[in-house]
Amino acid sequence: MATVVPVDRELLERARARQDRLTKPPGSLGRLEEVGVRLAAIQRSPKPRLGRGAVVVAAADHGVTAEGVSAYPAEVTPQMVLNFLAGGAAINQIARAAEAEVYVLDVGVNGPEFPVRERLIPARVRAGTGNIAREPAMSPVEAMAALQAGENAARRAISEGARLLAAGDMGIGNTTAAAALTAAFLGLPAEEVTGRGTGVNDEAYRRKVEVVSRALERARAEVGELRKTDPLEVAAQLGGLEIIAAAGVLLAGAAAGLPVVTDGFPVTAGALLAARLEPNLKDYLFAGHRSVEPGHARQLQALGLEPILDLDLRLGEGTGAVLSFPILRAAAEVLAGMATFTEAGVSEG
Repeated sequence: MATVVPVDRELLERARARQDRLTKPPGSLGRLEEVGVRLAAIQRSPKPRLGRGAVVVAAADHGVTAEGVSAYPAEVTPQMVLNFLAGGAAINQIARAAEAEVYVLDVGVNGPEFPVRERLIPARVRAGTGNIAREPAMSPVEAMAALQAGENAARRAISEGARLLAAGDMGIGNTTAAAALTAAFLGLPAEEVTGRGTGVNDEAYRRKVEVVSRALERARAEVGELRKTDPLEVAAQLGGLEIIAAAGVLLAGAAAGLPVVTDGFPVTAGALLAARLEPNLKDYLFAGHRSVEPGHARQLQALGLEPILDLDLRLGEGTGAVLSFPILRAAAEVLAGMATFTEAGVSEG
């Protein structure tokens, strides 16, 4: 597992002091200022610069779809992977606008192997998870393999020029797994963190909450108190292969000294896992947005993150994360490019 070093607190304070000397009233750029300061500490430079970005969209299937928890059939997962690879999905358009590359990581799709494509990363651990309402999602060995697949995908993106990294997700049924993981990690009841995902009706929503509750009860019966259990073991019980892979993406990006951006509910479930495995991750982690899923706000609160955007998104794919890339770049440019009062010869108030 990737090791993440904490950022230098002295550098953080030096960057904050420079921010306060720029030609503007202190605090007048709001949260953009603190974002820039954090980027400076991550890059270990008072003048941070962000180059091209990348998003690793991890894809996998979920056995829990057999419980009727999604508005879409499971075969949509492999169909959408092909759409990503053909450039026809929302994330492809947003990434193009945000100067980012899209990598697709097949870590657990249930279907035939995909044709070779330039930015397809084949690392299928198994063909989807078990039905978490009735059995563990996967074995601990498979959970570790999914984590390593995410780390390896991040390293490839970095080796090909990424200097800003996000994780995305694709997997029908994955908001159910994300709800179960979030409830387990935060000690919350199913109804507080379970949302409508792809837009299920009232009957399906009630069934989804009941399925998450059953999954939590089953996992507790197998491993004991979930908040005291090894986090990767909890993920093996309740998680998704793509959720665990997203954790690996974030960990490897932070270990390489890059700012890493979380997306919506499933990816942020991966961020919760990653932060429990490596607490220093939080120094490098940004929340691209806050989705309409009720559990997402609870996740961000637990991670101590304020979302950069709040656009009522609920698509996944890394869309909200990549939409935030231009704002992150702007925050870096402000700190790097603005003159101080002294440099500009402007009188201070």
